[in-house]
Amino acid sequence: MDYDGKYKVFDINQISTYPLSTRSNKVTLDDLVRPEDLAKITVELPDNTCRDIETVARTIVSCRKAGKPVVLFTGAHLIKNGLGPLLADLAKRNLVSLVAGNCATAIHDFELALIGQTSENVPDALDKGQFGMAYEFSYFNRALSVGNEYKLGCGESLGRMMCDEAFRSKILAGIIKDKSPAAFAHTEVSVLAACYENDIPFTVHAGIGTDVVDQHPSFDGRAKGGCSGRDFLIYAKEITKLTDGGVLLNIGSAVTGPEVLLKAVSMAANTGKVPSGIITADFDLRRHNPNAMSDESSQCYYFRDQKSVVTRIPQAFAGTGFYIQGNQKKTFPLLYKKIIEGL
Repeated sequence: MDYDGKYKVFDINQISTYPLSTRSNKVTLDDLVRPEDLAKITVELPDNTCRDIETVARTIVSCRKAGKPVVLFTGAHLIKNGLGPLLADLAKRNLVSLVAGNCATAIHDFELALIGQTSENVPDALDKGQFGMAYEFSYFNRALSVGNEYKLGCGESLGRMMCDEAFRSKILAGIIKDKSPAAFAHTEVSVLAACYENDIPFTVHAGIGTDVVDQHPSFDGRAKGGCSGRDFLIYAKEITKLTDGGVLLNIGSAVTGPEVLLKAVSMAANTGKVPSGIITADFDLRRHNPNAMSDESSQCYYFRDQKSVVTRIPQAFAGTGFYIQGNQKKTFPLLYKKIIEGL
């Protein structure tokens, strides 16, 4: 990136990288939860939590059968926790109409699809100046640069790189190295690939300086912002379809998911596409105090997911909000299981 202003900037060309295949990771293919694994998993949750999950699952099935939106925003830990294959299967079955996440969500999915591993061992790398410095993030950045040339979104650019050989060749031309993979060996576990191949939007809502891909000489802020900006408009368009009901899920996103949703529902209402009769569900670990959502002296008031997703948005648009408290390694597999049973 060029800069012609009056301040000094970091010389990003001084960064050194290493092959992704040599990195120490905490998550491998063996750690992933696949649909066929659920028969062996016992999920123990409070009865009221199970009932709420069943209610949300039934609503998801009925909404998809009726052609109504089911929008799922997830933080990166759903992928890191090995639950991506379950979400990918929901996309393949057309049981979600849009998947969204922050950039870290896409990065973990990218790593799993490329080398079958993710979740860098940060303490092992940080003091060596190697955290986030794997060379193959140039693939990710180059995909956004090419996608920006084509005026695509982030999710579409990344999914197309995984699934479209001609597009991938254009991205990798001139940047691939001897020790770098030339193809994505594990697209079967990728949510990005599943969405792309099944025409389900995967929208990436990115910040600048928030992700390891921003540390590299290949980083192009204009491309990242442009592609993510288009994804936001794709997401907002889906929210305009909630005029006759639908489901909004927020899985472990404390800030980005709730804030993106808040802006999108306001845009939809402003243009006459007022959401109505929606079901919202927020999946997280923290306790929920409904009485604190209007009390600015309470710390719970500042939990944006609880305030916006569970309370303000459903109240504003004649809906019902659920808070699903628990470890997503238990709550999300149960949600998936109940959705499939509901079919």
